[in-house]
Amino acid sequence: MSGTAKGKLWGIGLGPGDPELVTVKAARLIGAADVVAFHSARHGRSISRGIAAPYLRPGQLEEHLIYPVTTETTDHPGGYQGAIDEFYERSAALLAAHLDAGRTVALLAAGDPLFYSSYMHMHRRLADRFDAEIVPGITSVSAASAALGTPLVEGEQVLTVLPGTLPADELTRRLATTEAAAIMKLGRTYPGVRQALSDSGRLADAYCVERASSERQRVLRAADVDDTEVPYFAIAVVPGPAPTTEIPLSPPGSAVAGSRAAHSPPTEATGEVVVVGLGPGAAEWTTPEVTAALAQATDLVGYTTYIDRVPVRPGQRRHASDNRVESERAAMALDLAARGGRVAVVSSGDPGVFAMAAAVVEESADPRWRDVPVRVLPGMTAAGAVAARVGAPLGHDFAMISLSDRLKPWDVVAQRISAVAAADMALAVYNPASSQRTWQVAAMRDLLLEHRKPDTPVIVGRDVGGPAESVRVVSLADLDPAEVDMRTLLIVGASTTTAFDTPTGTRVYTARRYGTH
Repeated sequence: MSGTAKGKLWGIGLGPGDPELVTVKAARLIGAADVVAFHSARHGRSISRGIAAPYLRPGQLEEHLIYPVTTETTDHPGGYQGAIDEFYERSAALLAAHLDAGRTVALLAAGDPLFYSSYMHMHRRLADRFDAEIVPGITSVSAASAALGTPLVEGEQVLTVLPGTLPADELTRRLATTEAAAIMKLGRTYPGVRQALSDSGRLADAYCVERASSERQRVLRAADVDDTEVPYFAIAVVPGPAPTTEIPLSPPGSAVAGSRAAHSPPTEATGEVVVVGLGPGAAEWTTPEVTAALAQATDLVGYTTYIDRVPVRPGQRRHASDNRVESERAAMALDLAARGGRVAVVSSGDPGVFAMAAAVVEESADPRWRDVPVRVLPGMTAAGAVAARVGAPLGHDFAMISLSDRLKPWDVVAQRISAVAAADMALAVYNPASSQRTWQVAAMRDLLLEHRKPDTPVIVGRDVGGPAESVRVVSLADLDPAEVDMRTLLIVGASTTTAFDTPTGTRVYTARRYGTH
């Protein structure tokens, strides 16, 4: 790729966990990179970033690549593999944008980048277009051997490295025919691994090393391990030569890997989390209070579309993610604040209305976040913005409801629609449809028509405050689901709602006086 202005991709091996086992070259390149990228599971805590933290410099751009799934259960139409492939393609496109812009990208990998690492998936997708170089790291197998204090192999012995995800009978066959073995990817696979060790006659000679080289390292005999306590970052090791020195075993009752205490972040440098609402679209609808909080933040956390609405500020880290990982995003924000960050969690509209405030406050109830301050700053609601465009359709009692059945069953949604309709209140409808959820608008219309007249005014507001804004007033009977998408908000009038035409368009109001009162 010489002769171009494109950036360079570095695959940085960080070693097994101890920041002091990061190579001199890796530390230098991490500090020099324009962009530092790292993976994590959906809980948002990145082991790689934690290892590299001492070598980061202020002002670096960070790209947090959050796996959409960590087990083989997913509702993605392509199944688990489809979800992972889509994630890797999206991540590669994100890094490619930085490389095309001439930025150097350090993609972090625990252990070695080409040894059971996610880095290889980016390498396959990017190395043919960009200059890519790999900095090897100490593998977890080497760290596990050091933790045992005994050789894995010597002389002509053969070491076999196996993934714990293999079927138990295949693991048994391979363990029975090798002098030494290291079994990776434990966690939920451990019951099958233990069975294979037993069936192959190797259980008595096997050890389980958890989080090798880290402060939470544990060394146990494989036969003594509790199946429910084995973390993913553990290795079952069968040394080839018989140990000639005493192996430093951890007491079986020692601190349980995976416990809340083990995962609790440090609190001595606590920052804060501020959940903000940008308003529904127009920049002038963002309040001065929110603007000030965004300017003071060291980190922005939020859905990519909303993060993109915030001006880029030098030195401010942006952690954008998919719109479906609210709990994980909340945990990440609280973790960043616990480590001293001033974190702004960004929502559209008002953060307390079908947005991130509920997820952050709920996650903050966990005792590990007890000392992290959380504030919520209000924003203009989408319902208020749409209502203002036509007058005052929410001038009397009204209800707000999300038509999405992703977080609650449709039966509950339908019951609430019917209850609001029977109570004769105006109704603001959020999340009415999406590309994969299209039938609910018609179902809602039919439920409402059981209680409302066909000519009841309905305001259809799309992208209000944005460049593609459109606002129409239609009758309930004429509401066309095909005109409604995820960027649309609906307001359905009550029996006291009136629409009338003027030279500048239709105006709508819901009278504050009800009946004869």
